[in-house]
Amino acid sequence: MNYKNCLLPICFLFAYHFSYASNKLNVVLAGLSHDHVNAILDKSRSGLINIIGIAEADQQLCEKKKKDYQLPGSLFFKDLKTALQKLHPDLVMVYDAPSEHLGIAEICMPLHIPMLIEKPLAFSYDDALKMQTLSEKFKTKIYTNFPSIWYTSFIELLKRSVDAGTISKMIMRGGHHGPIEVGCSKEFVNWLTDSVKNGGGALIDFGCYGALIMTELMRGQTPTSVYASTKHLKPNMYLKADDAATIIIEYKNATGIVEASWNFPYTIMDAEVYGNNEYLHASQFNNAQLQVKKDTSTRDEIIATPQYNDAVEYLTAVMKNGAPDNNEQLSLKRNLIIVRILDAARKSAREGKKILLQ
Repeated sequence: MNYKNCLLPICFLFAYHFSYASNKLNVVLAGLSHDHVNAILDKSRSGLINIIGIAEADQQLCEKKKKDYQLPGSLFFKDLKTALQKLHPDLVMVYDAPSEHLGIAEICMPLHIPMLIEKPLAFSYDDALKMQTLSEKFKTKIYTNFPSIWYTSFIELLKRSVDAGTISKMIMRGGHHGPIEVGCSKEFVNWLTDSVKNGGGALIDFGCYGALIMTELMRGQTPTSVYASTKHLKPNMYLKADDAATIIIEYKNATGIVEASWNFPYTIMDAEVYGNNEYLHASQFNNAQLQVKKDTSTRDEIIATPQYNDAVEYLTAVMKNGAPDNNEQLSLKRNLIIVRILDAARKSAREGKKILLQ
């Protein structure tokens, strides 16, 4: 008998239980269809987070992820409720269609398990308000993650603008050739391009970034009004959702203009802020620098490395090491406003008029 081979499963179990008890986040994934989940699976493979369960009904998708990431079958559950009855994670990370977010909250909140939702918070403002009620009733947090929260140049742009206290205009551009054209998975495309599941197309997919940035620049104020228009530039490819949107977010003394598209000739994610005496420009693709214009001078400033590189690092520090939970962009309070803006934008595009919020 080969005793060496017999010891391998024992060693694996020992390593697994040691990892489980470590200072890393123990998480359950709710859904696998959002392609941003791949970054979390990579972190798990690198040993930076413990995935202790995965709830996904699509067995074909489960088999694909098992193969791609060498995941044991014991991690997988057909539904979240069954997974959480057996497991006790620090956090549920949500990678499913926005139409499913409220239902997931209805499972997690009574069990006092915090949630991190990959943007946006909810399908609609009504859903978001119900999630707020659940969060408050069970005193359990709901976070929303946007990749842009962790872009170094965006962090610096927001910090300087908020510190300055006065802005007159923000212009944000976000988009690419289109989710099919850039190679998103068929499972992701299935709901991302369906207004019934996603709430909209490019308006939601990239419009949410602009709503986030403007809400943060205005320190969580509710806009006075929202106006939006949408287009179907590729109706044969994106039949069920808009593929280009412009959103105008008005405040008493400031305006946010958001250009969101699946029809850009290149991938872009940038933001410009105009203040009384200064112009700032941040880009995902020039992430170590911030362009600053003041009077007649223009300069690119090198930016210091941020404290956290992503939501996993941030929430590990908060939940495991007692760090302050002070990133407003992740908060339920801010994201309620963001969903309200998106709801108003969708209504404005449908009705062809400005929607008043105050």
